[in-house]
Amino acid sequence: MAYCGETGVSQKIWYGPSELAALALPGLPVERSRMAHYARESGWGDRHDAAGNPLSRARAGRGGGVEYHVSLLPISTRLELIARGLLGADYAPVSEPLETPKAANDQDSGWGWFDAQTQKVKDEAARRLKVIQAVEQLLEAGLKKDAAVARVAQATTFIKASKASIYNWFTLINGVKPADRLPAIAARRKGGGAQVDIDPAAFKFFCSWVLRNAKSGFAEAYRETVDYASENGLPELPPIKTVVRRYEKEVPVEVRIAKRDGMAEAMKSLPPQKRTVAGMSAMELIVVDGHKWDVMVRFPAANGLPEWVGRPTSVVLQDAYSRRIMACRTGRSETSELTQMAFADLLELHGIPAAVLMDNGRAFASKMISGGVKNRYRGKVLPTDPCGLLTSLGIRIHWATPGHGQAKPIERAFRDLEEKVGRHPICEGAYTGNHIDRKPENWGKAVVDLEVFEELLVAQIAKHNAQTGRTAEMSRKNGGQSFDAVFAASIDAGAVVGKATPEQLAMALLVAEQVKADKNNGAVELFGNRFWSDDLIAHKGERLTLRFDPDDVLKDIRVYTQAGQFIAKVPVIAAVGFLDREGAQRQARLVSDHRKKLKAMIAAMELLSAHELANMAPIKTPEKAPKREPKVIRPVRHRHTSVAVQLVEVAPANDAPEHDYEALFAAAVERATETGRPNFQVFEGGLSSSD
Repeated sequence: MAYCGETGVSQKIWYGPSELAALALPGLPVERSRMAHYARESGWGDRHDAAGNPLSRARAGRGGGVEYHVSLLPISTRLELIARGLLGADYAPVSEPLETPKAANDQDSGWGWFDAQTQKVKDEAARRLKVIQAVEQLLEAGLKKDAAVARVAQATTFIKASKASIYNWFTLINGVKPADRLPAIAARRKGGGAQVDIDPAAFKFFCSWVLRNAKSGFAEAYRETVDYASENGLPELPPIKTVVRRYEKEVPVEVRIAKRDGMAEAMKSLPPQKRTVAGMSAMELIVVDGHKWDVMVRFPAANGLPEWVGRPTSVVLQDAYSRRIMACRTGRSETSELTQMAFADLLELHGIPAAVLMDNGRAFASKMISGGVKNRYRGKVLPTDPCGLLTSLGIRIHWATPGHGQAKPIERAFRDLEEKVGRHPICEGAYTGNHIDRKPENWGKAVVDLEVFEELLVAQIAKHNAQTGRTAEMSRKNGGQSFDAVFAASIDAGAVVGKATPEQLAMALLVAEQVKADKNNGAVELFGNRFWSDDLIAHKGERLTLRFDPDDVLKDIRVYTQAGQFIAKVPVIAAVGFLDREGAQRQARLVSDHRKKLKAMIAAMELLSAHELANMAPIKTPEKAPKREPKVIRPVRHRHTSVAVQLVEVAPANDAPEHDYEALFAAAVERATETGRPNFQVFEGGLSSSD
């Protein structure tokens, strides 16, 4: 007797309930009693193959029982037997598996529609398909369709389905490829009625009332809309639930968020941009930002400022590659001087970075720090601006988006440091909390001295840099190394870092100010103090850049041209009393020294004397140029219309040439009579015809 699917290969094709339960196959119970119950409920004992052979038999051997042919097993179970090598590929199911690859945009097969449905619709479609497959397995076993449908409809292993429903599902998949059955059999329920009309003006009023930052509720907006419609003669509104459903359907979610919660909240719907530093190295990019600590600190009186108690601000510099904190300076507020001191620490300890990333805050976009950059995005950029610290050192500046913490990775470090510093026992009672409604109960009970706070901050930054198990990009790629280890490894691997010279360090420690030199002597004035040296004489009346120590404005200043060229180190000229003899003597020595210096400079040039120059360049008398007669003569005619001419007698000079005045006059009168107009000119010594 041959059974369906048998081949000449020696393999096990008959299994009892105990054996199937022991194999723990997918789609079958794992207990013997439940497996036997499953076989009886599925009608395995009544099934036959296409040739009419029974697919169950009495088990030979001790204990007896029943064995079932593998063709009765579910498709997933047979696939598992094939995967385990217990069954040949001849028993692979004819129909394709439930989950088949499909084209994401295959609208013709229904997958595009199916993907857009809810999970409830998808689960229902999968249940229906499972029922269909159960009926088909019975059909393969030899049962008639009516009997197979009736048996599946009565089975307790499936969610109950009536015979009529099963027949309807077969109608839905009639002629459909097995791979496309799932969307074809899914329920496609539609609304039961036409859409209710809502007056456009009233609906616009409702949406405008709801879509405000005040976040008005639907009930209040609906009441106001009803009043608006009645006052303006608009049609009556449908119930509030209908209006709200229309609002949720027609107003996009992102528009609702933007209008009610703000544009910044709506932008959170976009996935954040992820940047990688894998292609960078240490000191290639330094991130600069300020942070205001949640600790009350006492600042002592210094530099003319009184004692002050408040939350301090630190300017922090972080290496973007390793995330290591490189430098930090703390003050009363975020200023350009504080930023300059932080960069001075960076230059002295680590060198000159290739570029920096910072926002356009007043402390960073000031002329002292970034002067000379065309895109500072703050104030007017003038060609006469002095070169800032970063510009003069050739450091490229990248501007981060203002008010956008995600643009600067240092914000993550601030959260860690605030935990280490603000919540430290040293700051107990001085910690203010990170929000107005999150202040601790003992807030304001203590104040930390500035010296203690700075000592704590330095220690916690060192611990922050040395902490292992980090998850930053480069730390994670190196087994959770600390920031210190990542930075050191990059430096040892040959990271290119600029080294600051003593002059550059001095410039970093000085504040820049631009003034105009005196037009007569080149002296410059700073905070009411005059500075001068003879090197400034060549720059009289020019605009110069002065770099000075903000802690001692009477110390010698460094003077640069607008292009950043160093001129000289210039001392201060102190004012003296009106009758101060010592001051007068110092001024006299200054004048005498300067006169001697000028004479020495002139003597060194070995200039020629005036007598020597006169002998070397004698005066040559030029030859008299010959008189040239013009080839074209322009006639000059008198513009008077009267014939009578008043004669003015002029006494001729003793050496004047003799003229026949009477003859000239007679000829002129005759010509005037002929032409109808006189043509006389008066000159010293008599009259002359212009002809």
